[in-house]
Amino acid sequence: MKLNHLNLTVNDVHAAREFLEKYFDLQTRHTRGNSFAVLFDDDELVLTLMKGNQVNYPKTFHIGFIQETEERVNEINQRLKDDGYDVEPPQRAHGWTFYIEAPGGFTVEVLC
Repeated sequence: MKLNHLNLTVNDVHAAREFLEKYFDLQTRHTRGNSFAVLFDDDELVLTLMKGNQVNYPKTFHIGFIQETEERVNEINQRLKDDGYDVEPPQRAHGWTFYIEAPGGFTVEVLC
């Protein structure tokens, strides 16, 4: 058994969807305006995004994208910086990792 579906409430479905597609290679399979989107990853995880007016996740809540190498973590971090995101450099914690506040109101961790 594996976790294969997650729903996130976001304040901007379009922006969150584009962010996840561009930086984490998710593919959109269905949208309903700016109120709902269904995205898949290469392992068939189904990630749905639903519009909410008051998105308020707990401070430690996040989703994560585990990479195969530190170099890949560094590449994603640099792409985000180059595109104007305010992101701290990766650091050694429970792995080589960094966090970023994604458009839509949730946090993403990138690590290896």
